[in-house]
Amino acid sequence: MSVWESEKQSVLDAARKMVQQGFVVGTSGNVSVRLRDTDGRDLIAITPTGCHYDLLNTSDMVVADFDGVRLEGEISPSIEMMLHLGIYRARNRVNAVIHTHPAFGGVLSVMGIEIPSILDDQVTYLGGDIKIAPYALPGSKELVQNVVSALGPRNAVILANHGALAVGRDLREAYTNCEMLEKTARTYIYALALKKVNLLPPEALELEQAYFNYQFGEDH
Repeated sequence: MSVWESEKQSVLDAARKMVQQGFVVGTSGNVSVRLRDTDGRDLIAITPTGCHYDLLNTSDMVVADFDGVRLEGEISPSIEMMLHLGIYRARNRVNAVIHTHPAFGGVLSVMGIEIPSILDDQVTYLGGDIKIAPYALPGSKELVQNVVSALGPRNAVILANHGALAVGRDLREAYTNCEMLEKTARTYIYALALKKVNLLPPEALELEQAYFNYQFGEDH
């Protein structure tokens, strides 16, 4: 049994949950957590590529180092492993990444529409405006660069013509942020359809972003 058994189980549980909740279809999407070995070296546990999550077990989860060298797991890792690693390198306090293909986030990804700061919980959970990462092919270095840049210090981003991604200090937080992103996208699309969008007042936005930065900022 792997020393990372519980972490690999958490990754698998989150992957199964995103299918059940309709955030992905079939084998799409990917989930990872940051691990540290006894020497303090950063590792990653991530879902494998091209597999139906209900047919997998913990031994199928891939453990790799930050150079992408596989240490555990017989199946190749997700095609987006380099994207996950790019985020971990850029964000020291991020310990979980979840990439989904949700319906409402997908609508905005196709339209190329960012979400301004419209809701209190959007700002306190996700950090404010939701940016669109310019399109790049899945698995490409360009996609890594685009997503890391568009995500910035926030906890969620939309990938143009692709899907959405959320991060957190642990898997539960990252999954909650996936749900928050999709809820915010749904609210914004409905508001656009009704042709009335009120942004948060500047003073509220300033206070809530200060709270977010205190909770999640890399300088803490």
